[in-house]
Amino acid sequence: MGQDVASRQFTREDRQKYRQKVKRCLDVFARMLAESRFDTERRSMGLEIELNLTDAGGDPAMVNDKVLALMADPDFQTELAQFNIEINIPPKLLAGEVFSGLETDVRASLNHADDVANEAGADVVMIGILPTVRPEHLTEDTLSANPRYALLNEQVFAARGEDIHLSIDGVERISAYADTIAPEAACTSVQLHLQVNPETFAAHWNASQAIAGVQLAMGANSPFFFGKELWRETRIALFEQAADTRSDELKAQGVRPRVWFGERWITSIFDLFEENVRYFPSLLPIVDDEDPLEVLERGDVPQLAELRLHNGTIYRWNRPVYDVVRGRPHLRVENRCLPAGPTVVDVLANAALYYGLVKVLAEADRPVWSQMSFTAAEENFHNGARHGIDARIYWPGIGEVPATELVLRHLLPLAHRGLLAAWCKDEGARLA
Repeated sequence: MGQDVASRQFTREDRQKYRQKVKRCLDVFARMLAESRFDTERRSMGLEIELNLTDAGGDPAMVNDKVLALMADPDFQTELAQFNIEINIPPKLLAGEVFSGLETDVRASLNHADDVANEAGADVVMIGILPTVRPEHLTEDTLSANPRYALLNEQVFAARGEDIHLSIDGVERISAYADTIAPEAACTSVQLHLQVNPETFAAHWNASQAIAGVQLAMGANSPFFFGKELWRETRIALFEQAADTRSDELKAQGVRPRVWFGERWITSIFDLFEENVRYFPSLLPIVDDEDPLEVLERGDVPQLAELRLHNGTIYRWNRPVYDVVRGRPHLRVENRCLPAGPTVVDVLANAALYYGLVKVLAEADRPVWSQMSFTAAEENFHNGARHGIDARIYWPGIGEVPATELVLRHLLPLAHRGLLAAWCKDEGARLA
């Protein structure tokens, strides 16, 4: 949730008004889709990287306020805990030598962040879970100073009504309780954005879901938490549990989790926003003054603030995004599966695999999701997280095979041919 919100108390009336406003936003969004009100696809991609700040001993350094004050750069933002920051890399077109330019930008941003962090007595570390994180680093006192985090923490626990039980079985086992959402802060990720047309959004989202298990198998780098070796990508299980607003009874009733892979292939981006409104009560019922219908009917672009805020509190591994840039609305898929790091080359390789595969699969005559159940895609996702590069992944027409074999023999050539040769021809030739 990237929006700033002020600390406040919510009433029953606030929640009723918010529900009504979210539904009004959803109706306006449906009309915008029907009337083709969106910016046409520009093959634009974006990148966000969440980082850890550490002290000289490698432990978390609670200095993000100081680091960000020294940076004074809007491309760097706070994250949940005081030992986290986030870098936003400016969007680029998927054309030409985009990955070469992206490497230059990412390295420059990371070097700048590290130089500034050094001034504050810290270093920047890029990894899915910092291995030195201990329970004393994940408390209410270590949340970032921005009021939105305290407010979100308060509302999550109001919904749960009890402490969070962290229980993960892997190579070793961990069982611990938390009375704040701070354990989420241990999870740092790379978020890959892809701008798409409304007509092709469903295909790109379905393709992103279909390859999520492959992404985790190839990109896993977070086996340790609280000194225990757990999953190859422990961040997945940890985040699913640390942000869960359900009690055991609600889980037993089949209430959907807020950290969600999903439950079906979709036919439109509307399916996802409609699910958000149908299944999930508000965490932050803040009502904006905008009347989205009035704005739309006078020919302007509505911000749909409530719909966007609500979407930001539902943590899909592939999230739909509605945004307005320079007065034009557009849609993006936000891929949130991958851990940060551990190197720039890893980040770029994972990005190239994602963008290449998504393009090819989204444009295939016979979509992969028409040949694979959604349950199989979800099983792949958790297999990839649990076993990493040793995972076995199911793929249509091939069956269940080692992830390395699937990628090297089938998916990597497909990704290269599809994205690097079609969208980025010059770089495709260089990387061949």
